[in-house]
Amino acid sequence: MNARNKNFLLVLIVVVMAIVLMNVLSSNRPPPREIIYSEFLRQVQLGQVMSVIVEEGTIQGEMVDGSPFTVYAPYDPVLIPLLREHSVNISVNPDQGTPWYLSILVHWGPFLLIIGVWIFIMRRMQGGGNRLFSLGKSPAKRLDEKDKRNTFADVAGVEEAKEELVEIIEFLKDPDKFRKLGGKIPKGVLMVGPPGTGKTLLAKAVAGEADVPFFNISGSDFVEMFVGVGASRVRDLFEEGRKNAPCLLFVDEIDAVGRHRGAGLGSGHDEREQTLNQLLVEMDGFESSEGVIIIAATNRPDILDPALVRPGRFDRVVMVPLPDMRGRERILAIHSAGVVTAPNVDLMQIARGTPGFSGADLRNLVNEAALAAARNNKKHVDNDDLAWARDKVMMGPERKSMIITEEEKRNTAYHEAGHALVGALTPEADPVHKVSIIPRGEALGVTAFLPKEDVHNHDRAYLVARLKVAMGGRAAEELIFGELTTGAKDDIIKATKVARDMVCTYGMSEALGPITLDSGNEQHFLGRDIGLERQFGEDTALVVDQEVAKLVQGAYDQAKELLSSNLDTLHTLAKRLIEQETVDHDELQTILQPA
Repeated sequence: MNARNKNFLLVLIVVVMAIVLMNVLSSNRPPPREIIYSEFLRQVQLGQVMSVIVEEGTIQGEMVDGSPFTVYAPYDPVLIPLLREHSVNISVNPDQGTPWYLSILVHWGPFLLIIGVWIFIMRRMQGGGNRLFSLGKSPAKRLDEKDKRNTFADVAGVEEAKEELVEIIEFLKDPDKFRKLGGKIPKGVLMVGPPGTGKTLLAKAVAGEADVPFFNISGSDFVEMFVGVGASRVRDLFEEGRKNAPCLLFVDEIDAVGRHRGAGLGSGHDEREQTLNQLLVEMDGFESSEGVIIIAATNRPDILDPALVRPGRFDRVVMVPLPDMRGRERILAIHSAGVVTAPNVDLMQIARGTPGFSGADLRNLVNEAALAAARNNKKHVDNDDLAWARDKVMMGPERKSMIITEEEKRNTAYHEAGHALVGALTPEADPVHKVSIIPRGEALGVTAFLPKEDVHNHDRAYLVARLKVAMGGRAAEELIFGELTTGAKDDIIKATKVARDMVCTYGMSEALGPITLDSGNEQHFLGRDIGLERQFGEDTALVVDQEVAKLVQGAYDQAKELLSSNLDTLHTLAKRLIEQETVDHDELQTILQPA
C-alpha cells in the first residue's frame, strides 16, 4: 500500500472513531424528559422553567432543578410573552438542517471503515508474492544468469555425491549420449545427510554448473492454511517445469511435505497429505514430466512416505555424510581462502581435532578464528586462533568471569586430571590433547582428546576405554576427597548411553549374546520417547539394566584402580591445572607418562 492510501485510511479511521466517541459521550448524558405542551405551560406559570431553546416545532429547556426536558410545540403567538412574563431565558435556533458531510459520515462511516480495512488487508496479502488471487501459483524462484552462482569447486568433502550429480548435469547437456544405449534420465535425486553437510550447497553448485533453467523452493512453501493450495502449487510448479524442460527443480527440506501418510494421531485426509498425493502423481503419473528432474534434500529420510522414495520417483538416493579427515581439511581450505592466514597454518591438525564436524561447523570455525584474530589486532589468522575457535565451537565459549571458589577449583582440577590420566593409561583410548579448568558452556572444565584418524567401526575395547575415561573424573573425586559431587552428571549420562548401546544395539553383552533389542521403530509424530516401541519382556529388561550397570560399574572400578596406582601423577597434573588453568599437549606428554 502506497503512502497516499495509507494516510487516507488512517484519516478515515480517526474520523469514524471520533464520531463513535462523540455518540458514546453524548449517550452518557441523561436523556431529556418529554412533556406535553399543556404541562409545559403549567410549569412556566408555576415558575419551574429556567431556560428554553426554541426551534421550529420543538422546545428544549431546563427546569429550575437542572433536569432537561423537551416538548413538541405548535405555533402559539402568546408563548413568548408568557415566557418573558415569568423571566424565562429564551434562545432561538434557526433550522439549518444537518450538514451533508456529517450526514454522510453518520450513515456511511461504518461502511466506509469496513471498505478501508478490507483494502488494507488485501494490499498486505498481495505483498511478498502471496497475492490473494494467485495463492495456488508456485512460489518457486528461478535462478537467473545474473545471480552469483556456486560451482562444484566450492564443494568439498562429499566427492561421491558430487559424482552422482555431475552425471545428472551431463545427461541434461548431452542426453543423446545416454539415450542411444537405452538409458533413461532419473526423475528424481534425493540428497540425504545430517544438518550442515552441504546438501543445499550441492544444489546451488548444480544450478551453477547446469546450463538449464533451475527452480528452487522449500517444502514448507507448499503448505498453507487454505485447503487445496498446496496441491495447486505442486501442479503449477511442474507445469512451469514442463514449459522450460529440460530443467531442474530443487525442493529443500522435503520432509515438510513428504511425511509418512497416516502416521499421526489423526486419521483425516489433511492438507499435507493432499499436497503429497499431488506430488506423487506429478513425479510418476499418467502425465509425463520428461526432462524435469527434481532434486530434494532432507536430514530426516526415516519419516518420508515410502511411495515418495521408491524408484520411478526418486530413482537415486545420494548420501551426503559428515566429512572425513581429508574432507575436513579441504573444506577448511575452501573457507580459509578468503581469510588472511599465516604461512605456517596447519589445517590438517585442525581437521584431526574436529571429528564429527559438518561443513557448516568448519565454516563457523574459520569465521570465529578470523574474528578472534581481529579482536587481538593481529595481521593474520594463525594456528592459535584456529585452535581457540575449534574449542569454542566444540565446547562453548570460555566463562572466565564466572566466580569459582578455591574448593570448587581444586575439585574440578582433580576431576579433569582423572579423565586425562585414565585416558593416558588406557592404550585403546584416544590420545589426550589438552586439559583445562576454565569453564566452558555448562562444564566447569574440559579434557580434549585428539583422535589419530577417523574410525568408523569401533571395537569393544575402544568402547570400554571410553567408559573408563568417562568415569575417571568421578573416581578421582572419590579417591582424593572421599565425597561425590554433581560434577560428573554429564559423564554418567554419556557412559550410561554408551553402555546401553553396547547391550541393546551392538550385541556386546555376555548375558544376552549377539542380539539387538533396539527395534528403532520410533513414532516420530508422537515424540521420540512417547512412541518408542519395546519388543522384549520385563525379564529381559531387567537383564539389560543389570548388564548396563555391570559395564559402567566395571569401568568405574578399573578407572579407580588405575588412579590409585598413579596418585603422584594425579597430584602433579591437578596442581599444574590449579596454577595455570590450562595444560596443553606438549606439557601433558611430560606429565602423563605411564608409571
